[in-house]
Amino acid sequence: MLLQIPELLTAAELRLARESLVDAPWADGRDSAGPQAATVKNNQQLPHDCEAAQRIRQIVLGAVERHPLFLSAALPKKIFTPRVNRYGGDTPYYGGHVDNAIRFRADTGERVRTDVSCTVFLAEPDDYDGGELLVQDTYGARGVKLPAGHAVIYPGTSVHEVTPVTRGHRIACFFWIESMIRSDEQRRLLFDLDMALMRLRTQHGETAEAVALTGTYHNLLRMWADT
Repeated sequence: MLLQIPELLTAAELRLARESLVDAPWADGRDSAGPQAATVKNNQQLPHDCEAAQRIRQIVLGAVERHPLFLSAALPKKIFTPRVNRYGGDTPYYGGHVDNAIRFRADTGERVRTDVSCTVFLAEPDDYDGGELLVQDTYGARGVKLPAGHAVIYPGTSVHEVTPVTRGHRIACFFWIESMIRSDEQRRLLFDLDMALMRLRTQHGETAEAVALTGTYHNLLRMWADT
């Protein structure tokens, strides 16, 4: 499931994130890539422990923990440490690749399965040309280029790329989620059911039918979830 998350960051959070990027110490993005990805990766990233990366990480994690659409779609169990990247100039693209299935956190020893990928856009679309996130799914390639503060989630199993940036810089925060529901198909069914329940309650209130369907949602979640 590829899903746009509008206004993940508030205007104030976005402003703080951008202010953090002034004089940020960008480094070669290939340092964090696996063997296959490193052959097609040509971008920059903030060092994991620099002040700007830590501040933006806190902002983004706070935002996803409160955003109902993100929580309903991703059903997060673990979130791998968010990182920040930049495309443009001499480092303008990331070719087609699949993210590593497991990410390791050296600071905690924790391993995170990358069920869901997330990109949070920090630059406005008018700030740069190119730089689309292209995600391959069953219907072909889907391009995503969103306003700053918006996010997109998509299956970690997808082949994806960032097209070359030919003007300006594309800046984003990205991370992976280990979901309580490993199957993308099951996550989609639960998300669709949850959204339909919200619409039913808005239109008709807390009816007996809404209560029954809520029970079905939670019984499916109980059946499929790994906590």
